[in-house]
Parts: sequence; structure tokens; C-alpha cells
Amino acid sequence: MELSLVQRFHRLPREARDTLFLLAVIAWTVMPHLSHLPLWCTALTALVLAWRTQLALANAPLPGKWWLAVLLVVSGSLTLWTFRSLLGKEPGVTMAVVLMALKTLELRARRDAFVVFFLGFFIVLTHFLYSQTLLVAAATLVSVWGLLTALVLAHMPVGQPALAHAGRLALRTALFGAPIMALLFVLFPRIGPLWGVPADGAPTTGLSNTMRMGSVAEIAQDDSVAMRVRFLGRVPAPETMYFRGPVLTAFDGREWRPLPLQRATQRFDLRVRGEPIRYEITLEPQRLSLLPLLDAAAQPPAVEGYRVFARDDLHWETDKPVFERLRFEAVSHVDFRHGLTASPAMLRDSLELPPGHSPRTIEWARQFHSSPKLANADARTLAFAVMQHIRTGGYSYTLAPGSYGDIDPNAATDEFWLDRKLGFCEHFASAFVIIMRAMGVPARVVTGYQGTDPLPIDGYYVVRQSYAHAWAEYWVEGTGWMRADPTAAVAPDRVLRSRNLVRAPGLVAGAIGTVNPALLAQMRDAWEAVNNRWNQWVLNYSRGQQLDLLKNLGFSSPSWEDLSLLLIAALSSMALAGALWAWWDRHRVDPWVRQMDRIRHALRSLNVEAAPHEPPRTLALHVKQQLGDAAHALVDLLHALDRQRYGREAVRRPDTSLTRRFVSTARTLRRSR
Repeated sequence: MELSLVQRFHRLPREARDTLFLLAVIAWTVMPHLSHLPLWCTALTALVLAWRTQLALANAPLPGKWWLAVLLVVSGSLTLWTFRSLLGKEPGVTMAVVLMALKTLELRARRDAFVVFFLGFFIVLTHFLYSQTLLVAAATLVSVWGLLTALVLAHMPVGQPALAHAGRLALRTALFGAPIMALLFVLFPRIGPLWGVPADGAPTTGLSNTMRMGSVAEIAQDDSVAMRVRFLGRVPAPETMYFRGPVLTAFDGREWRPLPLQRATQRFDLRVRGEPIRYEITLEPQRLSLLPLLDAAAQPPAVEGYRVFARDDLHWETDKPVFERLRFEAVSHVDFRHGLTASPAMLRDSLELPPGHSPRTIEWARQFHSSPKLANADARTLAFAVMQHIRTGGYSYTLAPGSYGDIDPNAATDEFWLDRKLGFCEHFASAFVIIMRAMGVPARVVTGYQGTDPLPIDGYYVVRQSYAHAWAEYWVEGTGWMRADPTAAVAPDRVLRSRNLVRAPGLVAGAIGTVNPALLAQMRDAWEAVNNRWNQWVLNYSRGQQLDLLKNLGFSSPSWEDLSLLLIAALSSMALAGALWAWWDRHRVDPWVRQMDRIRHALRSLNVEAAPHEPPRTLALHVKQQLGDAAHALVDLLHALDRQRYGREAVRRPDTSLTRRFVSTARTLRRSR
């Protein structure tokens, strides 16, 4: 009967089995790094691990030091060629992975294995330099458990202990350290990252300080989470959920940009009405020095570690880019007016058009304005007329309208507005602002997010990157800046029901959606709920929450000194408890020792000498030599005990029934003699 792969693995010699297990743990530990390691490093690591696997299975000698020296020089040269340096995060992680792989080729002693173990623990730490997601944390826990199991096996040089036994011991040891880990996490002072932010802090798409045709459409193809919003009371209607981002006033014919700081004042001109909306935001890293707040926030939110201020365009800025996940509370009003006293400089900037850009669109706007119905119309009437033209002019809302301005960049808006009429929100907002400026009305583009997922997940409404949006604002004398969303005119579901265009699903997602359309959404919602809990409880645990914990423990005015004293007291108490446990453990007797003491005592009653260092197999030989065939039952019991203690199927605890049978058999033999 052919043995299974698992059975053949367990029948391998001890050294080969332990080596293969260690190689598997190393491969698992390196795996999360594959996405950012150089291709040559991945290939070299895989070849070295495969080579070491073959040597272990064949019980072949390890390569000489010259091989290792050549491979080390080659890997160092490739690292220097790839990164132009041997210092820094990327080259450091690359060399650590290579060194751990090469070290497996000289596993000749236990000290060599210990070097591999501690290199593995170091590489586990480096994962968090790139990502701190729940999946990475789970993968590192498996790596730590595997490395601890290999470490336990290295401290069991005698016999062939089962992997399951070593794994249980490693898990139990890790669980003993879990309370200390949790205590340090809760009470150790929160500090910034020592080596920079992980890759989670540098998204590939997101809002930008500039906008050109195609940029927002690119963001809208990303279905990842941009932020989560939990409303602390009334939930606003979907059509009022505009999360304000960069306000783009300056236009050079190709890109829209915010006004420079020296030309944009920080006067705060906002008049609100009605009940405020109170909400909590968990903002994902988005690389910009701004907070996309619900339009319009009346006061700056308190964000730990950041100074927040607003310019007169209600653009909320921070004193440094947001490269970490933030959680804060804010207050906004959906019924508001702002910019009633706009500065003349701001209005002039909001009327500028680059010379030679969109000549046909500008001419169309002037003719449109000179029509009898609109010749003397105010700004509000003109905006309504342009919106009505969008509704009835044959325009279509699409995520993939194609490129504009390939032949003549200055004619991109002309192609969209007068020829093809296919566009995304950025096309409509940009054309609307250009037309309003051509008619003498100050106008500007506003970018941000519009809408959320229809149903909350775990109490949080999810705002995705696919909800990135661009709209327009125009200025009305006596009223201030008014919002105009041309997208709502051509695609009302986009604004009223947050039904955005989405890209086609992948192969797996498409197959799941075909079989069960609701299953894919349920799976995504469940996973995002788990991720949100991870973000709220672990990644967003901040200094403020530490001080709140001290308040709950009875500290009236907690400080960092109180936190430090509490941490020292807790660690001292745990150290004292550990010392007492060690004292108690030192004075208790191992069950195996108690069993062997009873067996030796029974043998001495038969005048058989049994030294403390002699194992059951040696004692069986003494019994057979001194007592002969009459002690055959005792010999069998001693061999059974040796298998239970040191054999392939060793048991965890002594067999008390075997001890009783041995003592009873020895007593019967003594009486018969």
C-alpha cells in the first residue's frame, strides 16, 4: 500500500523532517514580501530553498563556503545595482531575505538554526513597514507560531518529538506572553513610526490637488474604501452628501489647480441654518494636506497630531499630509451660504480663462448669453439655463468617454461640449465653469466625494474611491457661492441614489455575481466590517484613547506620567506573579519523574539496581539479566514505557495504569520468590 505524502513526511529522519518544516516556515514568512521584492531576489530565494529541500531529502552534504561566498557577493551586487545603495528600507529587507535563505545552506549546528530563527523574527517585523492590514497581521501570527515551533524542536535534541507536540508547546508559550503584549499595546505611549509609514499610507489612487480630463474617471475605477462615516444622529439625504475636497480655481488650459496660498485668504465666511449634522469619520490615508468634510463644516475638527484650518473657499487643510488613518468627529450644515463677502481678487481669479483655449465653446457661451431670454439674466438664471441645456442637449454620462484633445489640447472642451457629448463628472464640471466664466459669472471647480453606500456596514456608511466627484460653484451677488452639479442634470441617479458607474468585475467576482448577485456584495460587506473593527480597535488606537482609558480607571486628570506609572506597576505585578509561578514550578515534580521513581522503587524491592539516569530500555535489560524469564511481563512493560516516552508515538503524560500494573506485577513476583 502506497503511503500518503503526510505519512512519508512523518517517516523521514528527524533532521530531514525538522529542516523541511523550517524551510516551509521560511517560505511562508517571505511570501508577503513578494509584491515588493525585486524579481531576482524572489527567484534566488526560491532556488536556494528548493536546493536546500533537495539536499535534506537526499541526506546530501551541504555546499562549501565558497558557494555561499559567491552567492552572497552576487546578491549584494544585485541589491546595489537595483537600489543604488545598501542602506534603507528596500535594500535592507532585500538583503535580510537573501541572508536568511543563504543561511539555510549552512545549518550544521544549533547555533546556525538560531540565526535563521531570529532572522525570521526580524523579517516578520519588516512586514509592517509595508502594510498593517488584517491579512498581513494574520500571516505574521502564523509565521511567529511556525518559528516558535522550530525553536522548540531545536531545544529537543533527544528522540523524535512530534510536530504537533512542539506546535502545542509553542502556542502555549505564545499565549503566556499574550497578556504582556496586550498590556504593552494598551499602555505603552503611542509614538510615530520609526521608519516611515507603511504602503497602506500611499494609495495608488485618490483625490489630487489638480484635475485634468481623465483624472477623476481613473479614481472612480477604484472601489476601495476612501473613508467611513458614522452619523451621530440625523442622517442627511444622499443628494446632500458632498464631501468637499480641493477647490480648483486656477486654470491654465489643461489642468485645474487651487489658488496659491498667498492669493487665497483664510477668512472664514460661512452662514449656516438649521440643525447641524454630527458625524464621525475614519479617513484612510490620502496623501493630501486636507480633510474631505461634509459640506459645509462650521468649525475645524479636533484631529490628534494635526492642525486644521479652513481657507475662504471652505477648503479644510492640515499642516502636513495625511499619511495615516485618522478618526475624528466633525459638525457640518447642509443648509448654508458662504462667500457673500468674497474678495475682488478671488472673483477676478474665478473669471480668468487662458487665451486661445476652447474658442468654440467660449463663442457658444457668448451667443447663448446674448439670446433675448438671457441677455439681462442674473447668474442664477444663467446657471439654470446651462443645466437645462445639458438635460436636453443629448449629453451622456459614461466612465469611458475616450480621450479628448489628442490633436489640439486647446480644443478638448470643444470636442466634448459641441461634438461627442460623452463625459464623466469632470468633463461636465469643467465645461460648466468655462461657460459660466465666458458669460461673466465667477465660477470654480470643486472636487471631493459625493454619496455613500446605501446601507451602513456595522453602523458606518462607506465612501469609496469610486464616489470621487467633481462639481461646480458659481458666485451670485447678494447670496455668495452656489453649488451646481451638472452631473445631476445628465445622470440624476448618480447624485440622488449614489448609483455610480463601475468597471466590469474580474473573472472570479463575475462568476460569483452570475451565480448569486447578492453573494458578492454580502462577502464584501462582511469583510469590510471585519476590517473596520480592526481599524477602529487596533490601528486607530491613539494617545487620546489611552488617556480616556485612564479616566475610566479613575484618574481625574490623566497625564503621561500617570500612564507610565500604571504601565510600570502592571509590568511589575506581572513579573512578580511570574516569579511566584517559577518558584512553584521549580518545587513541583515532573509526572514522568514520579512515574520512574515508583518503577525504580519496585525494582529495588526485587534487588534490581536502577540508577536515576538509566532509561526504561536499560532497566529492561537489567531485569532480564538478573531475573530471567520469570520477569518477562516486567520487561514488556518497561519496553512499552520506553515507547510512550521516547518513541515515534510518544504520549504527552505518563500512563498511570501502566505504572499500577508494573508495581502489581513486581509485588506478585517478589511474593512468588
